[in-house]
Amino acid sequence: MRKVIAGNWKMHHGPSAAVDFLSRFRPAVQEGSVRIALFPPALSLASARRAAAAAIEIGAQHIHWERSGAFTGELSAEMAGEVGATLALIGHSERRHLFGETDAEVARKVRAAIRAELTPVVCVGELLEERRAGRLDEVLARQVGTVTEALATASDFMVAYEPVWAIGTGETATPEDATAAHRLVRSALGELGGAPVLYGGSVNPANAGALLFAPDVDGVLVGGASLDPIGFGNIVETGVGG
Repeated sequence: MRKVIAGNWKMHHGPSAAVDFLSRFRPAVQEGSVRIALFPPALSLASARRAAAAAIEIGAQHIHWERSGAFTGELSAEMAGEVGATLALIGHSERRHLFGETDAEVARKVRAAIRAELTPVVCVGELLEERRAGRLDEVLARQVGTVTEALATASDFMVAYEPVWAIGTGETATPEDATAAHRLVRSALGELGGAPVLYGGSVNPANAGALLFAPDVDGVLVGGASLDPIGFGNIVETGVGG
């Protein structure tokens, strides 16, 4: 399985900045060596798709579960696909914990992505208090279990384990932590456990190698470090070199 290097730009890089990033990042791309995905803001999806090399996949950071309707500010999976997205990030911790997205809504969005022929990238992970209370297994089993029925109908999907306490904090799970959590994710997936499971949480060029090549880690979902084309390129090179 090729390693997956994914970058979530969050609310950064408008259309012109996306084009500038890709013009500087494209030299780091080696066709077929790793699977590269970028998740720009909705307004930058079309610009990023036009500027990206064919080997770079473009995904939406967020989708609604309906095809259309009176949902001001929302983006349907079909709209994302029309401007070139082939993936959809679903259930990111910021959507869950800042915007109140529920497990049930995550499952509905997974079904919407599959309906629109987008690859769902489902994010799961525990809060610090849940980890301290020894509830990691319970949390991951619940979050993954909510989407397994929908994922069983997908031709391609990924799961990203992102410990919430390690996102944007500078704290990072150790490779051993990541391996243990990824094994829980695979166990919860059951027969679907052969899908790529990525680690996300303060990944940067300095720690990417140790995380990328830990057992049961198939790739990384990079946040802040994906905003710099040189640094993100270094992470891609790490994946290629392994």
